[in-house]
Formats: sequence, C-alpha cells, structure tokens
Amino acid sequence: MTPAPNPASTQAFAGAEDSTTPGGDGGAPTFAGPAPETGAGVPGYGAVEAQPSEGTPAGAVALAAVPPAFLPPSYAPPRRGRVGRAYLRMLERVPGWLAPLAVLGCIGGAVGYTLITNPTDSAADAPPTCILKLTTGLDCPGCGGTRAAWYLLHGDVAAAARHHLLFVFAVPFVLYLYVAWAAQRAFGWKIPQLRIPPIAIALFMGAWLAFSVLRNLPWAPFNWFYV
Repeated sequence: MTPAPNPASTQAFAGAEDSTTPGGDGGAPTFAGPAPETGAGVPGYGAVEAQPSEGTPAGAVALAAVPPAFLPPSYAPPRRGRVGRAYLRMLERVPGWLAPLAVLGCIGGAVGYTLITNPTDSAADAPPTCILKLTTGLDCPGCGGTRAAWYLLHGDVAAAARHHLLFVFAVPFVLYLYVAWAAQRAFGWKIPQLRIPPIAIALFMGAWLAFSVLRNLPWAPFNWFYV
C-alpha cells in the first residue's frame, strides 16, 4: 500500500504578488514554510495537489514543494588558473594543420626505421627482440608486425600476411581514418568519416586474441603463421 502523504507538509506556491520578488511585478514564485517531508522522486509519492487557501488567485496551481534533499545540487563553475588559461590561449593559436603534420611525422619515422633496419635480414640463430618469445619461445600478439610492415612497403602482401595477418587487415582502415581526419582538420575537406561501432572493435580484438593463440599451435595450417 502507498502511504498517504502528510497534508501538513505540503506547501502551495502561486504567482501572487505576496509570493514573488519585491515590487509586485510578478517574478519567480518562492517557497515558504518548513521543508516538506514528501514530494517527487520518492517511490509511491507524486506531486500532491494542495487545497487553495484564502487569497490564492483563481487558476493558480498549487503543488507540493519538492524536498530539498531531492533537488539537484548547484555548483559554481571552477575558476581556471594561470596554467589553464595559458593552455587554452595556446590551443586557440595552434593552426589546424599542426596535429596532422605531427602524426604524419610519427608515421614517417616508423616507416623510415623499418626500411633502414630491414627486420627480415637477420640470422637464423639471432636472439629474438621480443621478450615473450625470448623467454618462452611463443609468438606474442605483435610478433611479426614490423616484418609485415616491411613486406607491405615492398608490395609483398602474401609475405606480410604470413608474418601478421591481422596487421595487414587493419592497415587500410587505419590509413583511411588518418586521411579523413587530417583532410578535415587541415583543409576543411568533408571526407566521409569511418564509423567503427564498438561491436566491430570487440570482434577485432577477439580475432586478434584467437590469432595469437592459433599461430603458436604446432599443427598445419596454424604453424604457417608462426614467425
């Protein structure tokens, strides 16, 4: 059963001159009286109509006041310090092409390092650079990625897929994401953005995990991906 609200705790408010701001021109209604015990937000309770009292204008709506405990708190916006203001001013002065250029520099550095070091040119008895493979002999989820990049840069897609199939699959999507973002950020070109739903990311991560496990199995065709 729903408990009956306490009539003594309801408080009517209306747009009368005596319940508004001084001046009598009509303002925001104010609450008067003690804090009510019931109101909106309490299970079983709702807005309770109060009986109009003497002096209440005709047509005025009288509702139960909302308990202060259920009103959303109000906070003053935080003041920015000198460091925050300087950072925001710096962001306003940064040109739009700077971020795409910085990312392009990182990509160029990675490509240059791969081409110069040539990860495919290593002796058969050379110790692996991966800590997991060095200690356990198993391929980690990223093993073969640098060699796959080297083969892609030389146009050998089959060899790249053999060294890291998931890396080869993800490269076109990552490149398109960068091109679309950089073109819009630097030049304002409206290239359709690639929308990747969370379920697609989850499926890709699951496939990457399965690939990391299957490539370490000693049976064909899984051992073909072992590097």
